[in-house]
Amino acid sequence: MRLLIVEDDKKTSAALKTGLENEGFSAAVATTGEEGFFLLNSEKFDLVVLDWMLPGRDGVEILKTLRARGTGMPVLLLTARDAVEDRVLGLESGADDYLVKPFAFAELVARIRTLLRRSTTTEPLKKTFADLVVNLEARKASRAGKLIDLTPREFDLLAYLLRQPGQVVTREMLARDVWAETNRVTPIDNVIDVHVAHLRKKLDDGHRIKLLHTVRGVGFVLREEARA
Repeated sequence: MRLLIVEDDKKTSAALKTGLENEGFSAAVATTGEEGFFLLNSEKFDLVVLDWMLPGRDGVEILKTLRARGTGMPVLLLTARDAVEDRVLGLESGADDYLVKPFAFAELVARIRTLLRRSTTTEPLKKTFADLVVNLEARKASRAGKLIDLTPREFDLLAYLLRQPGQVVTREMLARDVWAETNRVTPIDNVIDVHVAHLRKKLDDGHRIKLLHTVRGVGFVLREEARA
């Protein structure tokens, strides 16, 4: 089982990673909310150990975004907040469980194992849309049986769009969630547009049904649309 630990205290995150790997898990670490959210959008995990208080985007914001997209991956929320209203907020935001700091490592492991046993809605490793097939684990994509040669960024962009088919994705969302640019002093809209154009060419050239579309003034959407 592969876990993601999102914890800004580097000493704590390193200790959790070592301890969980000693328990037989594979663990990755992110020390900011932006980094954690980027990994969640680009890699496959079975469970997230998510700290509430993070620099930039906090844990509850990440959690709400994941649940709004329909992601059913178990989330164990860590926090120093122990008031009843805080626990209620965490759970109502979509946390599967809640652990107050400081905690015993043995309890953390027990809660993780319980959540993994309960979990029945993990994200599939393979996603399909029309005749497009994307393997999130192997990071490969094909359309109509033909392999598409994508750069790492193009694959991350495609995976992000695939997680919300039919929904318009704004440039701001892509800057934040794919490029991990939260404070855009210099806009990267042109960079995003170039990557979308390259991805569209690779996905749609030679196909009557087009999949990647621009919604003028708003953003981009993945949907089936025939063009003459």
